[in-house]
Amino acid sequence: MPHFRVAFAFVVGLGLASCASSSSYGPAAGPGDSGYSQQLLEAGRYRVTYRGGSPEQARDFALYRAAELTLANNFEWFQVVSSSGGIEESRSSGPRISVGGGGSIGRSSRGGVGVGIGFPIGGSTGSAVEILEILMGTGPKPEDPNAYSADAIAQSLRPTASSS
Repeated sequence: MPHFRVAFAFVVGLGLASCASSSSYGPAAGPGDSGYSQQLLEAGRYRVTYRGGSPEQARDFALYRAAELTLANNFEWFQVVSSSGGIEESRSSGPRISVGGGGSIGRSSRGGVGVGIGFPIGGSTGSAVEILEILMGTGPKPEDPNAYSADAIAQSLRPTASSS
């Protein structure tokens, strides 16, 4: 029984660690990796991309990054002049290892841990992606539903971005 508890705690810890790393806010390590990236298009205009999490989370994190960039460049607001988002399909390659555990509670406690190796056969996985092209400005914010106060977005989305 003690071995089951240790194994179960290990499996749960692995699961939580993988969830936390897949949806946390931060820069992408490389092209196509989870996280944000940006490209300066011209003075005051950027393309902001966020990959990972759900489509809603990718949108929020892209907006949050846009607010960070706007404030870092001493602007007050940004306007989303174009956006696209959804699920980006990518073929998985190579073997994948999975660990699982289970048990029953009652008079006869039984449990087990299993380890498996899977090989994808024509399968694909998806990653949420949001791409925003933003224009930054100072002074009065345009009367446009796609114009945002950088301070307001940074404040309202900060807890979401930092808690993931």
